[in-house]
Amino acid sequence: MAAIIARLLLFIITACLFLPLEAGSQPSTPIICPINCDQPRELHFSNPPLKGEDVRGLQDSLYSLGFHNTSRNGVFDSHTEKAVCLFQKQYGLKVDGRVINDTWEVMARAIEKPNPAKTKSPPPGKKVIVIDTVRRTLTLFNDGDPYHQFPVAVGKYQTPSPIGNWEILRKAANWGTGFGTRWMGLSVKWGVYGIHGTNRPYSIGGYQSHGCIRMFNGHVEQLYRWVPVGTPVIIVGNPFLYMEQPYSNLKRGDRGSAIMEVQAALKRLGYDLEVDGIWGSGMEKAIIKYRKDTGLPFDNQVDAAMYKSLGLK
Repeated sequence: MAAIIARLLLFIITACLFLPLEAGSQPSTPIICPINCDQPRELHFSNPPLKGEDVRGLQDSLYSLGFHNTSRNGVFDSHTEKAVCLFQKQYGLKVDGRVINDTWEVMARAIEKPNPAKTKSPPPGKKVIVIDTVRRTLTLFNDGDPYHQFPVAVGKYQTPSPIGNWEILRKAANWGTGFGTRWMGLSVKWGVYGIHGTNRPYSIGGYQSHGCIRMFNGHVEQLYRWVPVGTPVIIVGNPFLYMEQPYSNLKRGDRGSAIMEVQAALKRLGYDLEVDGIWGSGMEKAIIKYRKDTGLPFDNQVDAAMYKSLGLK
């Protein structure tokens, strides 16, 4: 079994290395698929029935398209199966009541809101993308002025989006199942994050992803044409409040924006460590030394007392 899993992982990574990139946009690091991806599970009628937010999202989507008129309770029951079959029949899909990639993708296109940005000319000036994790919006600035704003979905509290200043490293069309029609990878050092489309349009406007920024496919296709590789991307928010438990204790092995903020604070105070969002041996030493220097109890964690001492809380 271990050998099979190893071969599967090697196949996924190898396949991702050869996905098509936009001409002239060579990545500075290899493209590696996040294996948890945004891959939706297959939904179908079963006993016991499937339950979850994805089922509720499916029911909401079917309802908005006029195919589901019963309780949207997050349970894939016989009424939901009937609604799926009606949708599949009307859109020329295989009528089997099973919601897999093709049904998700067609439904995403059917439910997407009109894209007013289609009528706009490409912005001619310096472009900067600002993503607000509180309001769940993406705003494209042109020469310092707002040019167009899009609704987005951002990371769940358990898997937050990377708050910080980044840039677009690579662009690709049809990067992989679950990522919609366009992918724009970001220069985050501690993981693979990007701005991409989705086949789950019901998630737009919420905290729904594994950390990436989801857009309607029509919107991301427009943005993709407007912005080149190298475009700055600023993701704003409070990384300490953007946690499942605000100001959670940080420890060795943790990664993310909260780690990067602590590293930056220590760096400003003269401690020798890299500001990369990854808690490694250098940060471990800096944490222990800082606690000793400031009279905090010996520990190798960032706790409430250290947050306060650093002026982060």
